[in-house]
Amino acid sequence: MTSAKAALKDLRDPVLRFFGATRGVTGSCFAIETSDTFVLVDCGLFQGSKTEKQLNYREFPFDISSVDAVILTHAHIDHSGLLPKLTKRGFAGPIYATPATVDLCSVMLPDAGHIQEVEVDQRNRRYRQRGDEEVEPIYTADDAYQTLKRFQTVECERWQSVAPGVRFRFWNAGHLLGSVSIEMEIGSDHPVRILFSGDVGPDNKLFQAGPVAPKHWDYVVCESTYGDKDRVDATIEGRRQLLGREVRAASRHENGALIIPSFAVERTQELMTDLTLLMQQSEIKTVPIYIDSPLATRASEIFQKHRHDFNLGVALDRAMHAKNVHFTESVEQSKALDRVRGFHIVIAASGMCEAGRIRHRLKNWLWREEATVLLVGYQAAGTLGRLLADGTTPVKIQGEEITVRAHIRQIDAYSGHADGPELERWLRNRLPILHGIFLVHGEEAALTAMRQRAADCTPATPIFVPFIDSAFTLNEGGPTDISVSMPSPRIDPLTIGHKDWNNDYQALLQDINEQVRAAADDRSRAILLRKLRRVLQDDR
Repeated sequence: MTSAKAALKDLRDPVLRFFGATRGVTGSCFAIETSDTFVLVDCGLFQGSKTEKQLNYREFPFDISSVDAVILTHAHIDHSGLLPKLTKRGFAGPIYATPATVDLCSVMLPDAGHIQEVEVDQRNRRYRQRGDEEVEPIYTADDAYQTLKRFQTVECERWQSVAPGVRFRFWNAGHLLGSVSIEMEIGSDHPVRILFSGDVGPDNKLFQAGPVAPKHWDYVVCESTYGDKDRVDATIEGRRQLLGREVRAASRHENGALIIPSFAVERTQELMTDLTLLMQQSEIKTVPIYIDSPLATRASEIFQKHRHDFNLGVALDRAMHAKNVHFTESVEQSKALDRVRGFHIVIAASGMCEAGRIRHRLKNWLWREEATVLLVGYQAAGTLGRLLADGTTPVKIQGEEITVRAHIRQIDAYSGHADGPELERWLRNRLPILHGIFLVHGEEAALTAMRQRAADCTPATPIFVPFIDSAFTLNEGGPTDISVSMPSPRIDPLTIGHKDWNNDYQALLQDINEQVRAAADDRSRAILLRKLRRVLQDDR
């Protein structure tokens, strides 16, 4: 234990660390450290390119035994998804969250563990056939259930002590049921006041009230996901019209299907409610809607449990009990969707097409011209969803190459994130911000735009865009970047939020296949292959 004098100094000058969601939109994880305390804010799963996802398998960049507590902004897997790994490695402290976040994590984390078990089993079958080394899941469903024992509920706008000299309280972030921004005070006499925005919701959310938080901060850590976007059709009525237009276009194919990759929690409930309302108002034909996600079914039940927290609980209840809405539970029921005839709508997780049942639906429909795939959420760089949005064809799903003939459509009016003007307004409402703004949870273009918006809000406040594994001492006069004294980042920070070598490799293989198929005859193909071999030999 350090001396009281040294401890007091460290409480005045805490260290803010950035372990994820830096120059990218996944793996959210930050830390506040003093001489006596180490507190994590979020502990999320990395998604995107294979390079980023490999971080999920590596050791944490901190001593797990030093972690006193985790404070969770919300239940989305990119913010909560590595909590079971943390407890599996020995963390035994509390995880603080709102009651709704705890309820959602109680179904989302075990589901994430189960998906990992299933997908690792499938992957290992292929690895065994190729003679490759087998892998283990990051954690299992049982690990997730053990993690749930660590959760402690905290209501919004009530102070909660974490450790001597460190306390926090929650403010509604308007992003997801139970989502919050985190106000934290560090120190006693003249505490450092810092606000972690979490994910900030837009002005027009079907199930959420607008985000709130106090003014006057020393530091603000602000998300930037849509810092470069201005969604003019983001009203509830405007997005319903957009959705109706896409459904009408897709339904022109009588034997086709509209496949909607969607986050199982809240996005699916919003889509289900809006589709049902559009059908009841005769804006679109009444057709079967299949919710192909057991997690979405359980999440819908949690939304009903918390319906007093939002205004449209009745509309959601009506949608869940509509005769044309069907929930698939078993694997057999899910597989049976491939045999459905006549136009229908399937909503399946995950929203970025990275895991879950959506990959089976895409394998069945992507190669068909009568299918439409409607992307309704953010697609991180390197994910299958982003590849589809960028027009990539063919794509690989579970080791199989599929030529994309389906119509790929995209609307972002259902995003749970505030757009650029809304983020700027949220930031203005937090002023004054005395010593620094840290921009996180955004890719390059969004961060650049958000940096300008922040500068317009408060020109005298320093603005920082941290890299992964960077650290700042929060001094009385402002932050000091101490990253050079830290261990090297786990991966090249500039690779985050971009396609990696694996994406380039897959694209090269596809180009080679196309060139070989397009060759005039066998002799031309042989010449092409000889040229390729010469290039490989010359590069040795």
